[in-house]
Amino acid sequence: MKKIRAGVVGGGIIGVAVARELLLSGAASEVVLYEKEAELAAHQTGHNSGVVHAGLYYEPGSLKARLCRRGGELLRELAARRAVPFDECGKVVVARDEKERARLNSIFERSVANGVPGVRLISHTELAIIEPHSRGVAALHSPNTAITDYKAVTVALAADFTDAGGTVRLSHKVTEVQDGGAQSSVTANGATESFDLVINCAGLQSDRLAVTSGDEKNPRIVPFFGEYFLLRPAKRALVNGLIYPVPDPKYPFLGVHLTKRIDGEIMVGPNAFLAGGREAYRGHQVSPSDLADVLLFSGFWRFAAGNLPAAFREARTVVSTRAFVDAARAYVPELAVADVVRDRRGIRAQAMNFDGSLVDDFVITGSSRVMHVRNAPSPGATSSMAIAEHIVALAGSQLNP
Repeated sequence: MKKIRAGVVGGGIIGVAVARELLLSGAASEVVLYEKEAELAAHQTGHNSGVVHAGLYYEPGSLKARLCRRGGELLRELAARRAVPFDECGKVVVARDEKERARLNSIFERSVANGVPGVRLISHTELAIIEPHSRGVAALHSPNTAITDYKAVTVALAADFTDAGGTVRLSHKVTEVQDGGAQSSVTANGATESFDLVINCAGLQSDRLAVTSGDEKNPRIVPFFGEYFLLRPAKRALVNGLIYPVPDPKYPFLGVHLTKRIDGEIMVGPNAFLAGGREAYRGHQVSPSDLADVLLFSGFWRFAAGNLPAAFREARTVVSTRAFVDAARAYVPELAVADVVRDRRGIRAQAMNFDGSLVDDFVITGSSRVMHVRNAPSPGATSSMAIAEHIVALAGSQLNP
């Protein structure tokens, strides 16, 4: 690939991984990374649970399936080389009844098709050995599912990037990306700079930035918040690793689960409900412009009309700590309201189509000079380095057909 000058927008894990890959692969001779905050990983990357997914659920052959498996391997290598905390604590997906057991079998088949190592179906007796306080008729066990600190991963990726000569510009808010044909440009803090290639990895703001370059409005980002609680220290022994529900196709989101965190805390959550803003991390925080964007978007109302039972389920967990804990008690019956304390919340950048459907797979659009990561939901963090490889390969084929 011809050596180029590239600009990357967004200092979350995917943006930093892409900037790093452009340099380390030799695809670009100069790369500038723009981040509007004063630190990297300030948004989705710094507000997630830290799970390194193994690739259990995803449609075989999809980008998610391929890039999750590859991304997990690359994360393990990076963690070992850069001394990033990494723990293969394992995960169980618990079926509570025979109906869920049937869906669990389908997940197992997908897992095998995706090449997930060590995955197996286990009985309730084996579940009691792995997670003594969990209850179910059967489970799927993924021993290689891991946890890490994605903020620390991002810092490690950034160290590789700057060691290779990359430039990080913090506190630089990008307001426009232009596709100029032969060259493209980035406007940040009122100044415009030209590049051979620009890659938009702006997460919660990715769709807005894409539109400034002439990309389509569809899909749109609709922000959903997810709240978390932590188990009190005396109750952490209730969970050894990760305890997840079997996904229910009636609901668009997974539901409350229990997750060991790399610092030893046990997280309970998240739920999922419409956020008051794309960066509304505090409970009553509202961005009038962000909220107006959602409420004036016909796709959101189509989504809402088709998911009323899910909205009711999630609303109960938002207004009632007891309802939130009850959702987790379905998997760990000993859990009580007094056992949890409220923790942070995260914001999910959920891409939604005009017909109200949620975009499931990773979506990358744009031209040969400007590329946009329009959708990178879970397992986006796990897949970050593999997504970077994929984007750089696409850029190479487009710039040098």
